[in-house]
Amino acid sequence: MTTVLEDPSLERHFKGHRDTVTSVDFNPNMKQIASGSMDSCLMVWNFKPQQRAYRFVGHKDAVMSVCFSPSGHLVASASRDKTVRLWIPSVKGESTVYKAHTATVRSVDFSSDGQYLCTASDDKTIKVWTTHRQRFQFSLNQHMNWVRCAKFSPDGRLIVSGSDDKTVKLWDKQSKECIHTFFEHGGFVNTVAFHPSGTCIAAAGTDSTVKVWDIRMNKLLQHYTAHTAGVNSLSFHTSGNYLITASDDSTLKVLDLLEGRLFYTLHGHQGPATTVAFSRSGEYFGSGGSDEQVLVWKTNFDQIDYNDVLQSHKRRSVSEPKPSISDMPPRSPHRSQTHTSPVTQHSRSELRNMSDRTPGVTDVGPALFTRVPVMLPLG
Repeated sequence: MTTVLEDPSLERHFKGHRDTVTSVDFNPNMKQIASGSMDSCLMVWNFKPQQRAYRFVGHKDAVMSVCFSPSGHLVASASRDKTVRLWIPSVKGESTVYKAHTATVRSVDFSSDGQYLCTASDDKTIKVWTTHRQRFQFSLNQHMNWVRCAKFSPDGRLIVSGSDDKTVKLWDKQSKECIHTFFEHGGFVNTVAFHPSGTCIAAAGTDSTVKVWDIRMNKLLQHYTAHTAGVNSLSFHTSGNYLITASDDSTLKVLDLLEGRLFYTLHGHQGPATTVAFSRSGEYFGSGGSDEQVLVWKTNFDQIDYNDVLQSHKRRSVSEPKPSISDMPPRSPHRSQTHTSPVTQHSRSELRNMSDRTPGVTDVGPALFTRVPVMLPLG
């Protein structure tokens, strides 16, 4: 009944973008993955074999960020054309537009209840909107340079943002105040994220480092120097035990947060790896790069075997000491003890040998249809 700890495996690759892939996100129903690109298009790829992909046409400039709503019924895209679009991910290609900012919109994120969007822009602001009826709520204005990324906390009460002013800021959504600023980064901050527990944040950027802070104590917990070039994107595994990163050095790195070390190095992209994201379950992760490809990987190393379950049950029956405030609480048993050194995984040969064909692409979107008002469902 036990399973052997396995390395991540490359499951699918999708070709159809005509420029660098900037962002990927899984539909929570695990039937689709969305990607944005410098080619101005949003693409939705279907996992069902031979099912056509959708290329959503409507943005007038590069798509910088994509995000599915928690229900999977909507997908948001942020663009250099200063707008955010909400799409219904179907062949009809219906969308509605937020005239969101006065400069490039770098990032878009849904709150966990799907009721709100937050956007980050080169106009130095973060803005919060309602999903239904697309109403502007408020703006957060203390960054001194472009804001590259902004994300909601799991409970929706906080927002974290990273900027070219080399700071990471933590905001209270209700009071609209900046409650803390982290100054530890030595370069532009490209990417930020909340730990699934909501107690920690991670950030990375052009200084090639990845940092993890405990926001209860505003304390730097971990500092990683695994990459040799700027880090463009990061994503926490749903267990909270792992963090994956994508870098200009062309690699993806899996960091073991409980042991504070590099766990895997993955070589799949030809050129800079620009984006990476775990699926909601953590069973898969997707990545994109300057090679215009979207790769889908099976995580494998997070699988729980029967002995782990028995051990966890035994641990529950034994009283444990109170955790330290700086502990990062895992949500599932940790399985990396069998690995004593980082593993490097090369997948370029697999790419050439993969048998799945690139699906056909159907162009859809407002550029191809008469514009009519669209009433979108709640996220």
